[in-house]
Amino acid sequence: MLENLRKEIEKLISLYEEEKTERIRLQGLLAESRAENESCRKQIGDLEQQVNNLQLSEAFGAVGDKAAAKEKIEKLIKEIDKCVSLLEN
Repeated sequence: MLENLRKEIEKLISLYEEEKTERIRLQGLLAESRAENESCRKQIGDLEQQVNNLQLSEAFGAVGDKAAAKEKIEKLIKEIDKCVSLLEN
């Protein structure tokens, strides 16, 4: 009877150690997944910013041509200034 109890205790200890090892392994996987998730979120943010920049460039019709985009922006600013001055009069 005492021997059976000892065997059962050893079995429980063995199972406990296996579960402990599995928990540590899963915690490592979770940490890796969280790091990968954060990296992906950062990449998504960067890509969204690039899309916004491209959309803005396309709105001014100057994809890849910064000088033309700057010129269009300056024209728009002048038009806005004219409208403001007309509203003030």
